[in-house]
Amino acid sequence: MTPSPVSSTPVLRATLLWSAAVTAVLAVIGAIAGFAVAGVEGLWSALGGVVVAFAFLAITGASILIANRWYGDALYVPFFFAIVLGGWIVKFGVFIVVLLVLQGQPWLQPTVFFVALIVGIIASLIIDVIVLMRMRIPHASDVTLPTAEEIDDPTDGPSERI
Repeated sequence: MTPSPVSSTPVLRATLLWSAAVTAVLAVIGAIAGFAVAGVEGLWSALGGVVVAFAFLAITGASILIANRWYGDALYVPFFFAIVLGGWIVKFGVFIVVLLVLQGQPWLQPTVFFVALIVGIIASLIIDVIVLMRMRIPHASDVTLPTAEEIDDPTDGPSERI
């Protein structure tokens, strides 16, 4: 597979990989803390909160990576917005369904779930900031400038110099 010409692709891949690693660490820490606070219900609640946070935050990055596969196509912009906005709509709908399904479950400790969810979201946002600050992307990315030969091409007629 050829590398993607879109400059955001390595940033999004790094963000998803780091988020997955931190989610694994948070799952272990959350499971231990949840078990210490509320027993087995706390363990499952912490794991559920961390996994839900990662899943919903990863949908946006994954949808952009999928949409970037059409870069260079005449329909890239409509595909990009359809995929990304469609992902957000799906994420919103699934989030409501997940909350309705989890509401009132006997194995769910709401406070532990909420804290794990918030910690997972904050960790993901911190990773996003760190990855974006460390990536070196030019301000005018994905642009090809004309060469000197193209500018002085005699077939285009006389070139105007300023």
